[in-house]
Amino acid sequence: MDIEFRHPTLDDREWISAKYAQEGCRGCDGSFVNLYLWGRGYGKIARVGDFLVQFIEINGKKFYAYPAGKGDFRWLIRMLAEDAKAYGHQLRILCVTNCRKNNLEEAFPGKFTYEPVRSSFDYLYEVTRLADLPGKKLQSKRNHINRFEAEHSEWHTERITPENLPEVRAMAEMWYAQYDGETSDEHDFRVERVALGRAFDEYEELGFEGILLRAEGNILAFTMGNRITPDTFDVNFEKAFGEVQGAYPLINREFARYVRETHPEIVYLNREDDMGLPGLRKAKESYHPDILLEKSMATLAGEL
Repeated sequence: MDIEFRHPTLDDREWISAKYAQEGCRGCDGSFVNLYLWGRGYGKIARVGDFLVQFIEINGKKFYAYPAGKGDFRWLIRMLAEDAKAYGHQLRILCVTNCRKNNLEEAFPGKFTYEPVRSSFDYLYEVTRLADLPGKKLQSKRNHINRFEAEHSEWHTERITPENLPEVRAMAEMWYAQYDGETSDEHDFRVERVALGRAFDEYEELGFEGILLRAEGNILAFTMGNRITPDTFDVNFEKAFGEVQGAYPLINREFARYVRETHPEIVYLNREDDMGLPGLRKAKESYHPDILLEKSMATLAGEL
C-alpha cells in the first residue's frame, strides 16, 4: 500500500490536534500550528489508519516524524520501512523523545539505533521564572532590561491585533532585510520567512497570541505563540532588532508576564529548539532551561 502524502491544510486541524493530544507531548513538534506553517517547507502528511504520519525532507535527505496516535503501531512502522525502501533509503524517524524511544524498543527490540539530535532539543522554562527573572543566574538579563528602560523611558507593549499586524509584518521584513547572522544545515531562514508570512496571513485562524514592544513610536520587537498542551505554551516566533540592547530579554519577559496573566494554568513556555545555531544555543542556555527536552533520530538497522 502506497502512502499518499500531501500538504496540511486548516481543515486538518481538528483531527491532527486530537492525535497530538493523545500523547500530550510538550515538544514543539506536537503542535498543529508548527506542522501547518513548516509543512510546505520541509514535508508532507498522511492519515494512515488511526495515525498521523509526516514525511520530512531536509537538504535532500528523507525522514519521517514519529507517528502521532495511540495503539499498536508495529504494522505502521513496517509500512514506513517499506515506504523508505521504495525511496532507496533507510527508515529514519525524527522527534524520538525518551518516551517514544521506549515505545519503539518495546515494539522492535534492538532493531533501531538512536542518535541524539542536539539541535532539535526543546528549551522549556517555567513561566514564572521568565516573568520575574529572579536570582543571580538571571542578573545579566535584568541588567540588559534596565539598560533598555534607561534609553527608552516611554516604552510599552501592545497585544498583536488585526489593526497593528501590518506594522508587525513590516518590522519582520526589516529584520530579514538586515539579517546577516548565523546559518545552519538544519535551518533555512528563507523557509522561516515563508512560514512567518503564513502565520501573519492566518494569525486569527491559527489561534495565535502575541505582543509587540514599541518605543518612540516604533516596533522594536515582537513575539507570538500558541498553546501546545494544557500546561505548555509554545513561542513560535520572536524577533527583535539585535542592535537595540535589551530588546530581546524585555520582549521575552513581557510575553511570559502576558501568558501568566491571561493563562494562569500554563506552567511552561516552550521556546523551541536552537536549530544548530551557536549564538541561539548560547542565548537559550543562558536562561537555564527547566527542561531540556531531548530528541533523537531512530535509524532502522537491517530489516524488521
